[in-house]
Amino acid sequence: MHSDDSTLPDEVDVLLLKAGYRNDESLDSSIVAHLRSDPPRRRILALRAALRRDIVTDDDWRAALCDQDVEVRREALMLIAGVEIEDESLFALLIAALEDDDALVVDGAAFALGEHLHLPAVERLITVADTHEDPRCRESAIAALGAMGDDRAREVIVAALEDKPAVRRRAIVALANFEGPDIDAALARASEDRDWQVRAAVDQLGRFEE
Repeated sequence: MHSDDSTLPDEVDVLLLKAGYRNDESLDSSIVAHLRSDPPRRRILALRAALRRDIVTDDDWRAALCDQDVEVRREALMLIAGVEIEDESLFALLIAALEDDDALVVDGAAFALGEHLHLPAVERLITVADTHEDPRCRESAIAALGAMGDDRAREVIVAALEDKPAVRRRAIVALANFEGPDIDAALARASEDRDWQVRAAVDQLGRFEE
């Protein structure tokens, strides 16, 4: 069987893989240069290395979040979920990513917004949770809304108890941050769900007793 050389890491890729772990500031300029280089996987490796070395600028994040390559956008969203954001324009890009054509980009954007508890995204997340055709996106939006605990989301989260099993399970967890007779009634109905994992999720909340 012949190997596909295009899938093998070259010297630059290997350097980027190692650079983030080396205490050598002379590598920073090379890492930064490769944030804009080809192929896309090199930009991903450079972004990872730059993040480990804490040299990613807001402009770098903007470039990665708007990258033409979907894999770069997915990676940027996963990584930015774990860093502190002060620039509101970056949050605007996360919200804009909820309208991306790629479902995993939308999924990553919802996750990142939920990790940052970015309340200005609530209305857009509600739309994703209510109307997106991909259940992974609806599930991620429900998770983000549950983490935020904003009262505007309670209706769409309760409605998600009629969605696919994975979304219903996520909705149960999300409802942990809400209280009221409507929530109690929704949990009571979910305690008899046909999916045993949904029923188990209700039990784990410890808020509904038969």
